[in-house]
Amino acid sequence: MINNDYLIKVVDQSGQVRISLAHTTALVDEARSRHGTSATASAALGRVLTAALLMGSDMKGEQDALTIRVDGNGISGPIIATVDSKGSGRALIFNPQADLPSKAPGKLAVGELVGKQGFLEVIKDLGMKQPFIGKVPLVSGEIAEDVASYYLRSEQIPSLVSLGVLVDTDLSIKAAGGLIVQAMPGADDSILEIIENNINSLGPISEALVRHSWLESIAGQVMKGLSYNLVGQIPLSFKCNCNDERLAAIMASLSVEELQEIEQNVGKIEVCCNFCNKRYQFELQDLLQKKQKALEEI
Repeated sequence: MINNDYLIKVVDQSGQVRISLAHTTALVDEARSRHGTSATASAALGRVLTAALLMGSDMKGEQDALTIRVDGNGISGPIIATVDSKGSGRALIFNPQADLPSKAPGKLAVGELVGKQGFLEVIKDLGMKQPFIGKVPLVSGEIAEDVASYYLRSEQIPSLVSLGVLVDTDLSIKAAGGLIVQAMPGADDSILEIIENNINSLGPISEALVRHSWLESIAGQVMKGLSYNLVGQIPLSFKCNCNDERLAAIMASLSVEELQEIEQNVGKIEVCCNFCNKRYQFELQDLLQKKQKALEEI
């Protein structure tokens, strides 16, 4: 079993096919733990977070960010994952306790939980004046098929996408990860056929992650019969960018009356980050001072 979360990139010798392969077990388990998700919600959340990390792995700028939003009008509610160019990501699911009976042993009902009467939206903030936004209808709600559909319809890139989250009996994440195979313009069909057959032989990606000790050995199986090069590797981690200063600034933007009402009704001023569930408490007087200082700087 692979111990660390990381992502590798592979290109065949002729440069016709590129592959991104990720192990995300620890960070998906961190997201599960923070949100207290059910088994099926964990699988859905983990697939979206893994897809975001795979899709965002081409970003280069220090401030670049990619966000995936999946909303199929299912009982899970929307699922959102945001990642940066350094391999850090965070995610949330609006109804973390949503669950459905498994369709078959070992087959969680992710598509039914997410629903497919909706869309997948990708927002890329690459430091331009306006972020790039692509939005496509959901195909199945299973996430992998929907990501492949996004690539084909929004970016005109034929892609094979596999995402997997294996949930253990205690609801912890036993394995999570995914791969994306993309054909370059004019790619030889025979090469694509070899890779597709290799992936079919590999079986579910989550089970392959349990069997292998390194992503590189999985890449070797995917590229069996072809010459290829390992062209990149980055560590992956769960990381939220919330902090006291940022949330204090948001709270200080409220009116004095609103802040006083919150304290009177609740007994304290507390904010919970939707992405990581970390709670922040603030003193009313500190927020009022911060508010006054902001007004003086205008």
